[in-house]
Amino acid sequence: MKKVIKYSTLALVVGISYLAITNYPKLDLISGFSAKNVASGHFIAQRSIKMIEKGDNDIHLIDLATNKIDNRNQFATAAVFGLKERKAIYREGLGVTLIDADFDLTKPYELPKRVKTQNHLPFPYGDSDPEDALLPDVDYKKLKKAVADAFDLAGEKKKRTRSVIVVYKDQIIAEQYETGFDKNSKILGWSMTKSITSALFGVLQKQRKLDIYKPAPVAQWQNDARAKITINDLLHMNSGLEWEENYEKICDATQMLFQARDMPQCQRRKPAKFAPNSHWYYSSGTTNLLSGILRNQFQTHQQYLDFWYSALIDKIGMHSMVVETDMAGNFVGSSYGWATTRDWAKFGLLYLHKGNWNGAQILDESWVDYSATPTNTSHGNYGAHFWLNAGGKFPNVPRDFYYCSGFQGQMIAIIPSLNLVIVRLGLKEDPDFGFNAFLSNVIASLKK
Repeated sequence: MKKVIKYSTLALVVGISYLAITNYPKLDLISGFSAKNVASGHFIAQRSIKMIEKGDNDIHLIDLATNKIDNRNQFATAAVFGLKERKAIYREGLGVTLIDADFDLTKPYELPKRVKTQNHLPFPYGDSDPEDALLPDVDYKKLKKAVADAFDLAGEKKKRTRSVIVVYKDQIIAEQYETGFDKNSKILGWSMTKSITSALFGVLQKQRKLDIYKPAPVAQWQNDARAKITINDLLHMNSGLEWEENYEKICDATQMLFQARDMPQCQRRKPAKFAPNSHWYYSSGTTNLLSGILRNQFQTHQQYLDFWYSALIDKIGMHSMVVETDMAGNFVGSSYGWATTRDWAKFGLLYLHKGNWNGAQILDESWVDYSATPTNTSHGNYGAHFWLNAGGKFPNVPRDFYYCSGFQGQMIAIIPSLNLVIVRLGLKEDPDFGFNAFLSNVIASLKK
């Protein structure tokens, strides 16, 4: 019996030692993710630490972190078993930034200037609630069931939907929220933010201030194979640059988001692995490089900060939106956009209406078509920072359907042939949350 206990204890010690050795390098990323998520969820979305830990940070390994919030000084910290403590600070207007020990908290910083116009028009063009009118070509009973089926039953954690909104012919025909969330709740869009970044290049293209088909203006690339990479290649994720995006391990993407001071630099310094326009590969680093390129189009940092809101976000009434910055002051265009469900829907409507917003042409129609045109080598699944159904990924949804997509199943679905925008925000993605069934069930409620 003593030998059994001895060997069992030895095996336990060896097991714990193995886990400690193999996971120790991940602790910095774990505590970084946790601190950032807690700070953003609390200071931007006004959620309690209990709600965040139970509903956002209940992810394998992330749930090992111990989190603390300092409301007075507006920051959060996280550590794993007391090790690798990380800190994330909140600054009104810039959101939350995960910082390192060398970050200068006393250094002055600039804030984006917001112009939040108010009017009494109904959604989507104003601040008032949508008009309560029934459309004759909608089966509301069928629609209600389709939306309700997207949510968990009490006590379940299978689908983990937080919000759904269905906008048909510019009218909200269905809207539902998980307990604890409502129309005013800001929700992180994760990689849906990539589509916002792309749209800003569309604005510059419309203003004739940028030609996306010319070589990308990156000084470090001018004397090597990367000199031929265009902004068009970057927008289509087929630059050929080396990158690894695998959130199950320490990789380029996780190191960028949770360790880098200057995120655009992470992709900028990577060598060419393939010729431009010959190899499609999804890269959050590419989007943050584009954010850095966007920054260099302006004479001052203030102009760069203001442009995101004045040229697009506030212009279409997405007044709840906050895009967060890295330590160097770059917008994290790959991942860190927060907005209410209704405001995310407004972005979808801008594209549904070919770049026109209540009479103002924000984007050229050709830019919207460009965004929804398949990237070479993507098999019809990707456009210019938008995902596509041209390849039939969702067999029961029209092929003209294209969408913004983010980690954990965030989606803005745009279906031009049906005059339809659907937003679903939550914590589960395919196959745990079946998008093909959800979208097709909503579509089936429309009488054709």
